[in-house]
Amino acid sequence: MLSTLRNPTFRHLFAAQIVALVGTGLATVALGLLAWQLAGDNAGAVLGTALAIKMVAYVTLAPVAAAIAERLPRRAFLVALDLIRAGVIAFLPFVDQVGQVYVLIFFLQAASAGFTPAFQAVIPDVLKDEDDYTNALSLLRLAEDLEQLVSPMLAAALLTVVSFPVLFLGTVAGFIASALLVVTARLPARARAEPGHFWGDVTKGIRIYTRTPRLRGLMVMEAAVAAAGAMVYVNTVVLVQARLGLGEESVALAFAGFGAGSMLAAFLLPRMLDRREDRPVMIGGAALMVAGVALVPLVSGLAALIALWALIGFGFSLTQTPIGRIINRSARETDRGAVFAAQFALSHACWLVTYPLAGWIGAGAGLSVAALTLAAIGAAGIAAVLRLWPADDQTVLPHNHPDLPPDHPHLAEHGPSHAHAVVIDDLHRRWPKAA
Repeated sequence: MLSTLRNPTFRHLFAAQIVALVGTGLATVALGLLAWQLAGDNAGAVLGTALAIKMVAYVTLAPVAAAIAERLPRRAFLVALDLIRAGVIAFLPFVDQVGQVYVLIFFLQAASAGFTPAFQAVIPDVLKDEDDYTNALSLLRLAEDLEQLVSPMLAAALLTVVSFPVLFLGTVAGFIASALLVVTARLPARARAEPGHFWGDVTKGIRIYTRTPRLRGLMVMEAAVAAAGAMVYVNTVVLVQARLGLGEESVALAFAGFGAGSMLAAFLLPRMLDRREDRPVMIGGAALMVAGVALVPLVSGLAALIALWALIGFGFSLTQTPIGRIINRSARETDRGAVFAAQFALSHACWLVTYPLAGWIGAGAGLSVAALTLAAIGAAGIAAVLRLWPADDQTVLPHNHPDLPPDHPHLAEHGPSHAHAVVIDDLHRRWPKAA
């Protein structure tokens, strides 16, 4: 897996991701403390609103940002967004009203909605070999999991010697360092795209997504993952402190169990994907998550909860890490950024629904009812995946083009009835019926 870091461009991008993630983790801790300072007992409502703003920005702005990215140089686009994020964070220590926090969070997440899909779309252009790309996806997943463990500990250590606003300066430094690392990376040139209408480019990723069977299945799988994952992210603190009667350190241990399971899966995935197709691995991961959530009513102690959260974390990594491989084989190089943006927006739309659902049901009907309801939603999602994503998922498909004139270059190259790797594009606006 580490051999992928021999590629200097990926090494720089990976380092950029790490420092940005650490900075983001510090900001998460500092934002919670800022909310407490501004709102006291209403800090939870402030953070919940900030989270909703984050999700709305992701869902609505990612496709727009992808269309803008297609018209700008890659390096300049990524560096500009890193610097925007650093600038927004630099203002947070000086706010004195909750409304100011909401405005800054919106601009911060708007920049992230542009940066993340654009960054994801660069990696397969840097690492053309699928094994290298799979290793890179596992490394990036490990980095995200490690951030969840390291950043809170780093924040706790810093808070012993500095006040919490200084944590925001660490975030600013992280984003600036990320920008510098992107500047020094030799990014491959973007594939030349056909000139198109801006709003057509905004919706292009969604159109490709909804017309490709494996991507439709992936979209529904994200709903199943979000249903199960929301139980972990929203209700862990209630499970530990209300049901089990334990303290804050036990909450951290439960989340650590989730992260450890995810990291273990990321280590094992490259070998697993050498032997198995993406579809059964990802469906198996979603099934582990749903089964784990369904067992929540039986949890009676911290050790059992940590083990269950580790199982769900393992399944989470199995479903999320291979997504880049699926998108890579489902879109032309010129369309990849738009499809990554569509994935980013659609997946966060699922979380935007399941986050409040987990909280409302848990508060109104109890944690056991919440767990079983979310597990049922997840199970329905998996059933839909089995129907939407064909088990025999062929890339090369026989088809013809009755709408094209006989002398069209595509028919001249391939013949009237032919077979080749199919993706949705201007010549293939619908998935071939033969599939």
